[in-house]
Amino acid sequence: MDAVLFDMDGLLVDTEGVWFEVETEVVTRLGGDWGPEHQEQLVGGSWDRTVAYMLELTQADADPAVVGEWLIDGMERRLSRGVEPMPGALDLLRGLGDQGVRTALVTSSLRIIADAVLKAVGREHFEIIVTADDVTCTKPHPEPYLTAAGLLSVDPERCVALEDSPNGVASATAAGCRVVAVPGVLPIAQAPGRVVMPSLLDVDVDFLRSLVR
Repeated sequence: MDAVLFDMDGLLVDTEGVWFEVETEVVTRLGGDWGPEHQEQLVGGSWDRTVAYMLELTQADADPAVVGEWLIDGMERRLSRGVEPMPGALDLLRGLGDQGVRTALVTSSLRIIADAVLKAVGREHFEIIVTADDVTCTKPHPEPYLTAAGLLSVDPERCVALEDSPNGVASATAAGCRVVAVPGVLPIAQAPGRVVMPSLLDVDVDFLRSLVR
């Protein structure tokens, strides 16, 4: 196993609830209503897709850049109070570090959001950070994971990606990675090249190595 590649929202940290609060706030500001069925449309998707979906839903005459700033401001404000790592996430990161396994963070969030999250989790856990600012196409396109593997100079087929959303799983699978899925908001089925686990508490370094062997 050359490296382990971590998703962020919903996999590394418990931010889906935070996202829901901010999305609700922004859509209300646009004159619309927001519910779980709307959030499900966006899990693991891109920043531009989120803004476009909100404007389409509300039919509001607002500048997409301004709506994006509302989202950023809301997330920064809430993340400044701290964010909760998902169960088992920090133990797994420490275990990988102790064994000298290389790691990367691969997220569809913007760099500014990733930086806010990493203040709580610890930037030192990751050799490489790939965000929406670093790619042309975000998940489910394979570019984010291919970019991370390229920056690490490793073969994607010798990497394990940890994901919580169908979009993220699709991205990692298309890049050639082995995938461990820990489903969050949306269900994920077992499939060739993919293992579905109930939480990161059930994942350790030896288990990840076995997926590549």
